[in-house]
Parts: sequence; C-alpha cells; structure tokens
Amino acid sequence: MKDLLRKGLAFGLGLAVVSREQIEKFVDEMVRRGEVTSSESKDLIQELLEKGEAQRKEMNSSIHNQLEKMLKELNVATKADIEGLEKRISELEAIVKNQE
Repeated sequence: MKDLLRKGLAFGLGLAVVSREQIEKFVDEMVRRGEVTSSESKDLIQELLEKGEAQRKEMNSSIHNQLEKMLKELNVATKADIEGLEKRISELEAIVKNQE
C-alpha cells in the first residue's frame, strides 16, 4: 500500500499541489486503518513532503523554461535587451549634449 501511495501521489502534479496538512491527514488515516505503523508514518510523511518539494521545483523550472521559449518565439524584448537599449540611449544623449 505504501508503494502504491508513493507511486500514485508522485504521478503528475500529485505531491506538488498537496499540502503538508493533507499529507499528514492522509497518512494518519493510513495509520488508523493499520496500513502503516505510527513509527513508519513520520518517515512516510517526510518522504512525501520531500518528493512534493522536488516536484514543485521541477514544475517551476519547466514552466520557466517554457515561458522563456514562448517569449523568444514571440520576439519579446528581454530585460537585458531593454537595459542594453537604455545604455545606448544614454550614450547617444551624451554625444548629442557634447555636440551642442
């Protein structure tokens, strides 16, 4: 049952969107039904929380990469592009000011 739980919750968004409270409640229910012992429950909760955090990080990274790809495909200026243009404008303003 524990392996099924680990695999089931780890699938898709599973653990990435489950809160600590929900995990604890679910594991407490497993203890009540005798599917895991009290001593196993703490390790199981910690394992599920760690997997959830890893999935959240992976999901955030994937979303970030997809957004960057979409913005690049749409030819949207990046912060670095804008900063470069601002620097160039300042340089040109200085040149014009010196010629006056």
